[in-house]
Amino acid sequence: MDSWRLALGTLTAIPTPPPGRVDRAVSRGAMLLGPLAVVPLGATVALILWVGRELGLAPLPVASVAVAALALGSRAFHLDGLSDTADGLTASYDRERSLEVMKSGSAGPAGVVAVVLVLGTQVGALASLGLDEHGWWLAGFLVCASRATLAIACTTGIPAARRDGLGSGPAGSVPLIVTSLVWLAILGISAGLFSLAGYDAWRGPVALLAGIAVVGLLLARCVSRFGGVTGDVFGTGIELSLAAMLLAAT
Repeated sequence: MDSWRLALGTLTAIPTPPPGRVDRAVSRGAMLLGPLAVVPLGATVALILWVGRELGLAPLPVASVAVAALALGSRAFHLDGLSDTADGLTASYDRERSLEVMKSGSAGPAGVVAVVLVLGTQVGALASLGLDEHGWWLAGFLVCASRATLAIACTTGIPAARRDGLGSGPAGSVPLIVTSLVWLAILGISAGLFSLAGYDAWRGPVALLAGIAVVGLLLARCVSRFGGVTGDVFGTGIELSLAAMLLAAT
């Protein structure tokens, strides 16, 4: 229950009691429970797209509302991480300087541009999916699947960039075999869902693999530049993977 409370309280704005303890095991469980914790957010996005389609509303504004609801439902937590990571990667080639910029919390030009471009991709892709008969619930599924990238970011062998901060606890806590099993299950589910929607079954895994590829590149760059990952990098992975998955699904 502590892992569930940590996942729900961190990844959503849903009121939840604080966990009784937060240690490495609890943090690991919270990262693995990420896709389930955000089911209400995925359902909200799906509902907005479905209502917009049923009412014959313009798809682009409907998609914008869906993305706004998703940001509100997560307290824009991951978008803050995206902004900070973009600023850190462009601030300096000095590791300590980059981490200090990320920790400051202010948004620089690179952070603003990153947020605008990623949100624009998400809105555009959702608008396209919203036109499809089954696109609304596939979009909801992809919202949940994007949170499974937390398991990748926390896989054993990927160090924390610093000893303090949100990322220091779960970093490197998920065994590779567990990450692999989680993603094999999600890839299988995606194949079934896309097949149920009338598409070729391979399209689901391809959409998810696009997100995995983007997160892999992000992690490689951050480990090279920062020496590891931070909580901001976790949020960046979520936002980038969602954009890539939604775009690939179109």
